[in-house]
Amino acid sequence: CSILLSAYLSLCLYPLVQAELGLNEHHQNEVISYMRFARFKRGLCLKTVDSCFQDLKDSRLVEETFTVDEVIDMLDGLQSVVHSEVESELINTTYTNVLLLRQLFSQAEKWYLKLQTDVSDLENRELLEQVAEFEKSEFTSSNKKPTADPVKPKLAPLNEGGTELLNKRVAHLQEENEKLKTRLKTIETQATAALDEKSKLEKSLRDLQMIQGDQKTNANQDITELENKVAALKSQFEKTLNDTTANQKFLEEDLVTTKHDLLKVQDQLSAAEKELEKKFQQTAAYRNMKEILTKKNEQIKDLRRRLSK
Repeated sequence: CSILLSAYLSLCLYPLVQAELGLNEHHQNEVISYMRFARFKRGLCLKTVDSCFQDLKDSRLVEETFTVDEVIDMLDGLQSVVHSEVESELINTTYTNVLLLRQLFSQAEKWYLKLQTDVSDLENRELLEQVAEFEKSEFTSSNKKPTADPVKPKLAPLNEGGTELLNKRVAHLQEENEKLKTRLKTIETQATAALDEKSKLEKSLRDLQMIQGDQKTNANQDITELENKVAALKSQFEKTLNDTTANQKFLEEDLVTTKHDLLKVQDQLSAAEKELEKKFQQTAAYRNMKEILTKKNEQIKDLRRRLSK
């Protein structure tokens, strides 16, 4: 319990000086109040542990001699009871510290503050010893300071706490306001320059439109001339196309006539060939040649029969 308490105080009250805290009177009284509460809870925890040992003495140590097994059994039971009591007290102390931190953080959030903790300082032996020295000097009977009467908390003075934060906030807002004014002047200057540029661009646009109007007139004249040239070329092309069509038709008719004549000549030629072949077959030379070919064929067949044998 004392370790958790000392660790928490070392976290919340850094920096420390010997037997004194670097806080104002109100905050130091709050710390003392919490330490008094923690000492009370620690005393209850120690009394509970002492009672566990006393119960063991009263209930089990009634004989003069014990065996090893009996001693082990008694120590195991005592360990279980003490372990349960200490664990419960440590858990309760942790939850109490969380509630205290919750109060502090809630008050800070009302003033839009973000508190930070340094967990590494929880095991700083030097800081823990300083907290122990502060507790010793604050709660010993010889140096104990008179405690103030428990009265309701009064409003904090106007020159402390929230007023200082408000002054800082107002100063910050004033600084932001000056920055916004400077930025507004810059934007106004940029807007004026933009308007001047716009006027110049509008004038340039009007001049360009006038120039485009003149160019459009010249372009219309050029287009008219081109249209006339295209119409003339189109008329000439149509005339050439008509002439070409007439010539093509004449050539097609001539081609058909020539084709008929060719077919007629081919028929005549074929008839003449047939007549010539017929006459040739009736000649003596053709008959002699045919007889010779027949004899030769007979001789060839006879030779093939001999060769096969």
